[in-house]
Amino acid sequence: MYKHIMLPVDGSELSQKAAKECITFAKAIGARISVIHVVSHFHFAIEEGFSSAVVRKLQEEHEEESRKAAQKILVGVQTLAKASGVECSTLSVIGDSPYEEIIKDAKKQKCDLIMMASHGRRGLEGLLLGSETAKVLTHSRIPVLVVR
Repeated sequence: MYKHIMLPVDGSELSQKAAKECITFAKAIGARISVIHVVSHFHFAIEEGFSSAVVRKLQEEHEEESRKAAQKILVGVQTLAKASGVECSTLSVIGDSPYEEIIKDAKKQKCDLIMMASHGRRGLEGLLLGSETAKVLTHSRIPVLVVR
């Protein structure tokens, strides 16, 4: 059975539902959880005459705010896991391709399952927006359990 589950979270209501399901599942099978939150890089189109010092300041502010938001999300899940008696570690990474970061870190952490929420977009909206869950399902060699 599974021993180490990677749980990607983004702070959404569906992500919180997946976290609760994952904790319940992990407790039932005696697995531990690694929770990951992926923060995107700061992107800013520099206009002529725009100071690089201003861009650096904006980048620093973005990174600080992103770290705070990620920490709040991760601590929330870790607290729920601890209350249920489930071993839980957390990881916040910066990357522009969340699905690649999820898969890379699941391999690095030696996870044998990825459990994540599906945002349930269908039709044209789903096709245009894409889905990190669908990308993980498509590219991962590690089994993926999707929570709806």
